[in-house]
Amino acid sequence: MQREKRDQVNYYVGIDVGTMSVRAAVVDQFGTVVAHADQPIQIWEPQPDHYEQSSDDIWAACCTVTKKVVQGVDVAWIQGLGFDATCSLVVLDKQFQPLAVNYEGECKRNIIMWMDHRAASQVDRINGTQHNVLSYVGGVMSVEMQPPKLLWMKENLRESCWEKAGYFFDLPDFLSWKATGVTASLYAPDKEAGRGRKVHLLIQIEEFFRSLCPLVCKWTYSPEKGWDDSFWKAIDLEEMVADKYEKIGNQVLSPGASVGNGLMPEAAKDLGLAEGTAVAASLIDAHAGGLGVIGADVKGHNLPCENQPITSRLAVICGTSSCHMGLSDAPIFVPGVWGPYYSAMVPGFWLNEGGQSATGKLIDQVVRGHVAFPELQAKASASAQNIYTYLNSHLDLIKKSLPVGFLTVDLHVWPDFHGNRSPLADLTLKGMVVGLTLSQGLDELALIYLATIQAIALGTRHILETMQSAGHHITTLFLCGGLSKNPLFVQMHADITGKPIVLSKEVESVLVGAAILGACASGDFASVQLGGFVMVKIRMQKRISL
Repeated sequence: MQREKRDQVNYYVGIDVGTMSVRAAVVDQFGTVVAHADQPIQIWEPQPDHYEQSSDDIWAACCTVTKKVVQGVDVAWIQGLGFDATCSLVVLDKQFQPLAVNYEGECKRNIIMWMDHRAASQVDRINGTQHNVLSYVGGVMSVEMQPPKLLWMKENLRESCWEKAGYFFDLPDFLSWKATGVTASLYAPDKEAGRGRKVHLLIQIEEFFRSLCPLVCKWTYSPEKGWDDSFWKAIDLEEMVADKYEKIGNQVLSPGASVGNGLMPEAAKDLGLAEGTAVAASLIDAHAGGLGVIGADVKGHNLPCENQPITSRLAVICGTSSCHMGLSDAPIFVPGVWGPYYSAMVPGFWLNEGGQSATGKLIDQVVRGHVAFPELQAKASASAQNIYTYLNSHLDLIKKSLPVGFLTVDLHVWPDFHGNRSPLADLTLKGMVVGLTLSQGLDELALIYLATIQAIALGTRHILETMQSAGHHITTLFLCGGLSKNPLFVQMHADITGKPIVLSKEVESVLVGAAILGACASGDFASVQLGGFVMVKIRMQKRISL
């Protein structure tokens, strides 16, 4: 700790905006989650592949959950606040009001979500340029990134949205701005009152600080060179250049850096925190999860990554989708895997990011769409278990003497129901199931559930092997996110990848990662690396069972 030691423990608030809900936690300086809460947020799907949300709805949820978790904690001891969120696109007009991103003109729905695939034709044209910036996104830009979404709005909502838009935010940056409201003002000198005296407001210029993380990962910003004018001109978005990137950001901070003067009064009141509380430059949610696990102290656990550099670790953040975060000292170009991104998650390291567009969402769809789901739901409820705990127990009952993984020897799932993010980088791919029979009972539901988890784990293995072939040397997987709470999901990843898996002592690793940002912004830790080393502890490891 940099501050003078005190008897009172310091606390930090982490706020995580995921796909389906907003969560908040109070985390102490030792990395212990002392309180957490969550609240669902709304998603609109007006047509296939169009997914939208509301920034007003999300901010209201942030305020609700934060007020809940700080009850019972003296806010004077809350030193910092960190946000993470999905890499969804927020659109505001020139008066900072929500602007509709839909044909219906519903201004409340002003967010194009990360998983929205409406810009498929636009991303094809962007990739057709073969611009050199694409080499830093695995060679092929994803439809989940922001440039194709901007181009879609220009071509489809020119009058109602594009020409009225004042600001485009990645959702993590929107939240930091909402909390701090950082602006800069220019004043005209009053000659009579004295040379240069600031007494008359001539014009106010809004300068919004953006985090390096989303700008590098989703917008093609280079930490070394800044924006590449030729790219934006090549994809018919020359307006960004003409505006000197004011709409998308030209003031950039590293994740964890303090933004402005901290919480502004209105935001402090809404969140139930003290005015001036330090607010950190944000992270994408998966990157916060990576930060919340990858730096853990593993001494004494007999793991292959012990006494090895952090580059021997792969963080897998598995929720609605999954992200695979690998660090390197020098840039490694991996076909079909995003990056290399410099300092996007951990300062001073290059990041490669593999991913699967649908994992938790896929498992949920397969299970809930099965004809035996009502039976599963009834039996799980009767036994006071959630449906996945019950399915895991049911698989143990029917496996007999063989390991559970062998139950699906004749049943196989191709998991790309929402396209393939990595390493094939093909959004047109579809899902497939091979080996179905006429049986539709609970046993068959349990088997297709298992086969789906195995397919996701095989996808992780494909990403891992592709990264290894390109030059990464990964020995250990660090898992976090909602799916890491499922023992079957974790064990299948250990078995199929052949790598030991480490889980954090605090299961809410993404929230810990967000809190680490707040700790750094407060000055209590000099870097996110140090914050991660001190605040992240491991609780268990999964060994290969085959």
